[in-house]
Amino acid sequence: MKLVATTFLAVVLLSPSTAFSQTRSRSTSRQKPTSAAANQQRVAQVRTAGATRVAEQIKLLSTFIYVLGGVNSSIAAVDEAVRRKEASPTLEQQNQDSKAKVRASVQGFRVSLDKLETDFRATPELQPYYIKLAGSAAGAATAEEQAAQSQFDRSGRTLLGVINRLTDVLLLMRTTE
Repeated sequence: MKLVATTFLAVVLLSPSTAFSQTRSRSTSRQKPTSAAANQQRVAQVRTAGATRVAEQIKLLSTFIYVLGGVNSSIAAVDEAVRRKEASPTLEQQNQDSKAKVRASVQGFRVSLDKLETDFRATPELQPYYIKLAGSAAGAATAEEQAAQSQFDRSGRTLLGVINRLTDVLLLMRTTE
């Protein structure tokens, strides 16, 4: 009997205490509270991402307009040579290819500005800036029409107006925090 009692006592003392305790925690689980600081941080991140997209469009359009100046001069010179019948068929074809590339580029800007406007309108954190942004895609559509009519200089000037609008949006996003 003494042996059984000693063995029982050894088993109880050597067994883990968790075996005899409750298996389920009765404490209430903590819900992660949505703090104002976390919300502000999320709004700031969304606004920064939006501002970055606007800045990228400004950079791309600025580079395009810079290059368009030289391309437009070349196109005009070749068009004049074609009118005087001094241009070779190869040069004339290259000129047509250049015109097509310019038209495609302007169309690409219109598409990307349409998407930018749609995203600003659909994102609650960016909606206050949409009012200033609205019309950018319309300006790009006007530039696209002008490019389709081979009015590349006018098209570039119209895109400068789009850059101005985008810059105003970026400035507004920077000053309203």
